[in-house]
Amino acid sequence: MQRSTDRVLTTHVGSLARPEPLLDTMREKEHGRPYDADLFARQVTDAVAEVVAKQREVGIDVVTDGEMGKVSFATYIQRRLGGFEPASSGERLLPPSWQLEIDAFPEYYDGYLGKYSKTVAPMVSVACTGPVSYIGHDELQTDIANLHKAVAGVSGVVETFMPSTSPRGFGRNAYYATDREYYEAVGEALREEYLAIIEAGFLLQIDDPWLIEILSDPTLEPAERDRTAREHAEIVNHSLRGVPTEKIRLHTCYGLNHGPRVHDISMGEVAPYMLGIQAGGYSFEVANPRHMHEWKVWEDPAVRNALPDGAVLIPGLLGHAQNYVEHPELIADMIGWYASCVGRENVIASADCGFSSRASYAPEVHPTVVWEKFRALSEGAAIATSRLWS
Repeated sequence: MQRSTDRVLTTHVGSLARPEPLLDTMREKEHGRPYDADLFARQVTDAVAEVVAKQREVGIDVVTDGEMGKVSFATYIQRRLGGFEPASSGERLLPPSWQLEIDAFPEYYDGYLGKYSKTVAPMVSVACTGPVSYIGHDELQTDIANLHKAVAGVSGVVETFMPSTSPRGFGRNAYYATDREYYEAVGEALREEYLAIIEAGFLLQIDDPWLIEILSDPTLEPAERDRTAREHAEIVNHSLRGVPTEKIRLHTCYGLNHGPRVHDISMGEVAPYMLGIQAGGYSFEVANPRHMHEWKVWEDPAVRNALPDGAVLIPGLLGHAQNYVEHPELIADMIGWYASCVGRENVIASADCGFSSRASYAPEVHPTVVWEKFRALSEGAAIATSRLWS
């Protein structure tokens, strides 16, 4: 993983809005209706090439494919793992931590949850009913080939990453004797995807909002949250065994709940668990105004010293839940906060989370605004560079 050795590098978390013609074809595909498979393949290839070129145009150094061929950052894995089938229609889809917010702000969530009607396919809960295995080789190789082709067509790319989900959060165990056995089996299957991404020459990004979900779960007592979070870290680490840490980015966040979020736990509570997962870079929310002040966590020597040797922080300096464009001067200031704690070479400027976590006609942030946000990130990084390397 490249570090900011002579200037502040920029990146983001992954998902970007899919073009409408691609959404139209994807909608038919996901609903099991007739669709043109060749057209779909061309649309995904073209969309990846377009978003990679656009990332470079607005100043993003470490790029990815925008998750163009995926319906969502998590549910895509339902097509890549064997041993699952649709769960009963009455099963809960929302994480437990959402309920506190829904109970506190029911009127807001009555409207907010309606936005999911604009996605190309509804969220479907699945249950593990047999041995878990990896079956997504062809789809993964298509993603890899599309990204290789796109990156080869543009100049100035510093590095390329590809996201993959952590072994949690997309299906219920109805087969293994214990949940730990289940998650270990999922991690072992996902290891095939992880290794293929590394072997392709990309950085591997593990998307893991589930870590914070565990630590936020109101149905668990504090001791159980601690035990479950530590067990989760052990399982993720086991799935990554032998992979050079400098090839791994870990992304954790407070999920897709773009609401008041007054029940969020602090980053200070998250950091010790996050740093327990082996990685060369740690991506987390900062621009979220519930957490912007928490850069001070990294002033604590105990937290700072827990950062593995050679690892970098990838703070999110662009909000993924609102359409305002952050000012470059503020971005530069925030970069300076983190540089003052861990060193200028150990900070890569990023975004809080993805900008279209699901393939949707109404993504969280309008695509035209996303590109302007990225431009502001690049400008802010340039200002910070002039300050830190003057």
